[in-house]
Amino acid sequence: MILWTVLMVVLFVAMIAGMVYLITRIRKFTFIKKLAGGSRKKATLLSTAVITGVVAFFWLLWGFINAVIILLHLIVFWLVSEGIFSLVRKKRGGEFQRYYAGVVVVLFTIGYLGAGWYQAHHVWEKTYTITTDKKVGNFRAALISDSHTGTTFHGKGFAEHLKEIEKQNPDVLLVAGDFVDDDTTKEDMIRCCEALGQVKTTYGVYYVFGNHDKGYYSPDYRGYSGDDLVAELEANGVHVLQDENELIDDRIYIVGRRDRSEEAKQGRVDMGTLTADLDDSHFSIVMDHQPCDYEAQAASGVDLVVSGHTHGGQLFPLMQFENLMALGGDDKVYGYEKRENTNFIVTSGISDWAIKFKTGCRSEYVLIDIQGEA
Repeated sequence: MILWTVLMVVLFVAMIAGMVYLITRIRKFTFIKKLAGGSRKKATLLSTAVITGVVAFFWLLWGFINAVIILLHLIVFWLVSEGIFSLVRKKRGGEFQRYYAGVVVVLFTIGYLGAGWYQAHHVWEKTYTITTDKKVGNFRAALISDSHTGTTFHGKGFAEHLKEIEKQNPDVLLVAGDFVDDDTTKEDMIRCCEALGQVKTTYGVYYVFGNHDKGYYSPDYRGYSGDDLVAELEANGVHVLQDENELIDDRIYIVGRRDRSEEAKQGRVDMGTLTADLDDSHFSIVMDHQPCDYEAQAASGVDLVVSGHTHGGQLFPLMQFENLMALGGDDKVYGYEKRENTNFIVTSGISDWAIKFKTGCRSEYVLIDIQGEA
């Protein structure tokens, strides 16, 4: 907590310093100089108005956090651009007539974050293949997480994504939490539950809660409670697992854990107890929204653990930074890992949440092909 507080303070100071820096850069544009009539004071005021206007526009459009993200990218890219053009000026032995460093950085930032917006709002397919000597034959699990319905798509869009997943002929669909959040309307929640009930798989849809699904605020805020959500899911034939397991076709266990966020309120069963009665000859898949219990999960001997929650780090280089510093308390931010005999997969999620960009990853659904003995 102290480390995060320090980081937030450093980030705030850097942002203020960065805004001052941007003001000094923007006043170098030719159109600012002309409008200021050669007055440095007027140029500074105009530059301040430009950067304030940009921040205010995106704050109103996408919220404070996205305005800050855009601002921070501008600052970093501008510093890099100035450094590169400084070297170019030295090599050519003179100044440019126009402020090309500023033009390049503005265009690059628009392109870079535009690509990040596209990667957050479009969904790709990601495939993993896992082999085992257990008698499971060929089994395909589809995995989605972190739809946060109402962010990049509503109920209709969610149903369309499920139709694409259905075309891949999965044996099961695993929903690994943060299906909805506090801003998901009741109408969207019901439509999405209906879509889960309509998707065609061999053995059905399995669901675990994330840290957002039950809501952080009073049920009055969004019009339904966590219990209402469970009732709607189960009414549509979805298997809701809360520290429970089910055996599919006498060959594969689906184990669903309560989210880590529920430990303080009502606790959750530890991995050893949760898997104590499982038959080791059967393949086991654990659904755990947050990828934060790898040591215990590997020790329990389960075959596969699937998670979401991290959004793949969302922005470059957060994935690399979090993996290096272990700031989020997650064992992995994205992708595949194997510890002992346990396979771990973390998906970047099928949508986003508060942040409108994914520059370090893409929105995705996951296909996991399990190949075992016949």
